Amino acid sequence: MNVLVILAHPDQGSFNHAIADTCKQRLIENGHRVIFHDLHREKFDPVITSEEIPKEGKFSDLIRKHCDDLVNSDGIIIVHPNWWGQPPAVLKGWIDRVIRPGIAYEFKDGDNGEGIPIGLLKAKTGIVFNTSNTSEKRENEIFQDPLETIWKNCIFDFCGVKQFERRMFRIIVTSTKEQRGRWLNEAKGIIDAYFPEF
Repeated sequence: MNVLVILAHPDQGSFNHAIADTCKQRLIENGHRVIFHDLHREKFDPVITSEEIPKEGKFSDLIRKHCDDLVNSDGIIIVHPNWWGQPPAVLKGWIDRVIRPGIAYEFKDGDNGEGIPIGLLKAKTGIVFNTSNTSEKRENEIFQDPLETIWKNCIFDFCGVKQFERRMFRIIVTSTKEQRGRWLNEAKGIIDAYFPEF
């Protein structure tokens, strides 16, 4: 299977990078092909232009490559920190520019975009790994976990990816090496559950 892994964290020594590396390694060990993008290292430009917005809009070869990688993926894994209850700006820009109409979703003929979308992605599974310094109780009671809504409902389900799992690792700032090791083993287990060896 082709599995797309998208990483969005500027610090090359971050736990997000450790998660992404663990996912890539486990996927390869299980016999899958990994398509990997470290958005910060690639200096992905998150700013969408007005010319790109329409379904038939004009966009660069780089965006075309990202769109092709998305369309050709059987599974999608996203790794990013929880910043203000949202993905980092570089990842939000990737969503804006790559999860496009005609690529990831469309509407029925005669529907100008006010109706229910038709998901176009062939990926069956979407997995999101997040890191946070907010307690689960506070996240759920005060902020109501906006990342769950963003990824599960607003993005993956919208684009036809019905099998979804999200795992938040917390609290990173006070975590021990041993705790982080257990988290990485948990990430391996999630990969094995959705993308087993074949």
